[in-house]
Amino acid sequence: MKNKLHILYFVFICATLQLVAQDISLYQQFNGRFDYVAIGNTMNTAENGLTAPCSILTSSTANLNLNSDQNIVAAYLYWAGSGTGDLTISLNDIEVTAERTFSDALDVDRVFFAAFADVTTIINELGNTNYTLSNFDLTDVISTYCPTGTNFAGWAITIIYEDLSLPLNQLNVYDGLQSVPTFLSITLDNLNVLDNENAKIGFIAWEGDSGISVNEQLTINGSVISNFPLNPANNAFNGTNSFTGATDLYNMDIDVYNIQNNINIGDTSATISLTSGQDFVMINNVITVLNSQLPDATITTEDYIVNCGDNTIELFYTVHNTNSTAILTANTPISFYYNNVLIGQSETQNDIAINDHENNSVLLTLPNDATANVSLIASVDDSGNMTGVVTETNENNNITTFEIELLIIPETTLLPTILGCNEGFETSSYNLYEALESIEYDVEDVTFFNSLEDLETNSHAILIPSDYTNTSNPETVFVRLASPPCYEVFQFNLAIENCPPHIPQGFSPNNDTKNDWFNIQGLYDIFTEHELQIYNRYGNLIYKGNNSKPWYGIINRGLNNKGKTVPVGTYYYILNLNDPNYTPFMGWVYVNY
Repeated sequence: MKNKLHILYFVFICATLQLVAQDISLYQQFNGRFDYVAIGNTMNTAENGLTAPCSILTSSTANLNLNSDQNIVAAYLYWAGSGTGDLTISLNDIEVTAERTFSDALDVDRVFFAAFADVTTIINELGNTNYTLSNFDLTDVISTYCPTGTNFAGWAITIIYEDLSLPLNQLNVYDGLQSVPTFLSITLDNLNVLDNENAKIGFIAWEGDSGISVNEQLTINGSVISNFPLNPANNAFNGTNSFTGATDLYNMDIDVYNIQNNINIGDTSATISLTSGQDFVMINNVITVLNSQLPDATITTEDYIVNCGDNTIELFYTVHNTNSTAILTANTPISFYYNNVLIGQSETQNDIAINDHENNSVLLTLPNDATANVSLIASVDDSGNMTGVVTETNENNNITTFEIELLIIPETTLLPTILGCNEGFETSSYNLYEALESIEYDVEDVTFFNSLEDLETNSHAILIPSDYTNTSNPETVFVRLASPPCYEVFQFNLAIENCPPHIPQGFSPNNDTKNDWFNIQGLYDIFTEHELQIYNRYGNLIYKGNNSKPWYGIINRGLNNKGKTVPVGTYYYILNLNDPNYTPFMGWVYVNY
């Protein structure tokens, strides 16, 4: 009888198992016309025990023989043994290193390992042949396990294949490392049972003994399962391979059971329980194969478009029906959330076939208080309250989270005012580009607008910025400078000031309608408060005028010649504009006839 566990240290062992064992959980799911087979072999030369030889092999062989219409889609290698592990082995002389590892323990001195590697490429390349696992060397550690009958090593390959003659199945691969004694319960989730005909469950287990069957019982959903005579109800893990009928897989099991009477249509989970009063058994891999004709809706976001200063997003997304066994019908609802608040909805437009997808886009509007960087959720098969309307092969993969960066309009930068000359109507001609002298820009990137609203909507731009006439005084002009992916905003004012007048050097008041008066351009109706004084060569004031009295060469000051036209000659003028920006102008004007 094996000395595997004593009541005196049962509490200690339970604590140890909790620390190192890994719960069995879903690793991979396949939906379609799939089934599986498993091969493998032990490294033990006999079933371990107190009287068994204390030796271990470093290689062993198993044969794979699939039908020609069974196409391999995945192959998972598991190997396990006493100790902390040999994690690099060879399969048909191809080196394989563990991608994942598992561990368990009876106590601090009796620890065990299991390892996993995806060997799909190797199995696909070699196909049907003998597979030899070698360079699996536990010879240095095995002797310390022999006195308690816990010395073992073995390997198994789970091969998932597609066969178009099969019904549509959901095949789930679960793994981890959990053990008994005394009681073990494993809940398998992510099931969708539409038809329980030919439903089955398989195991890869380590360290079971055919010679120990004390209170050993395997149940699913409370019902005992067995596969007599290979796996009797009171000795499930007894060194057998259900696929080949082999009974000499010492201290390992590759078993499969029909469970169509133990699982019901509509079930989404199943509970496996194992009791053992003495035999130490570690479950490493569990596979379920159930008939399932269901879609599987998933969603991915592909790209998005945002405009500068706009909280509206055009989001491009794809709905997939990849891991499925039925079409995903049109009008499957899609919802979009920001801060868990619904901000938009859509739906699929067409039926999506198995392994197919559909592209679409949706407009989403974020609240005004949204920050520049926001996290959004897209949820397919969601009617707007995080609940679905479609039964799927996997109800837990409908959501994707993605990040959006809004383009926030920067603060407006003020530029210096452009001054224009008063041409008598409070208008002037401006070259608006003069306002941009302090910044670097390319002309093709600059657009001018009369309002901020026009700038933001990029409409009603000023057509000829280099020759623009103002419509009010002062007038504000807004500048949009393209700066991908957004733009910069500037503003400046147009203002009118009285320009210095242009004073001619002479005129001829001979009534020929040409140059008949002292026409000081930019003076009249602009400097409306101006005063003009004219002096003769003797320094006598002979004329005084203002905005309403231009000089036509007539004397209006003095007693003798008042009202007469001045003779040919040069006259001195003083022009006082009465404008704080200008001092009086003084000079000579020549009068001729």
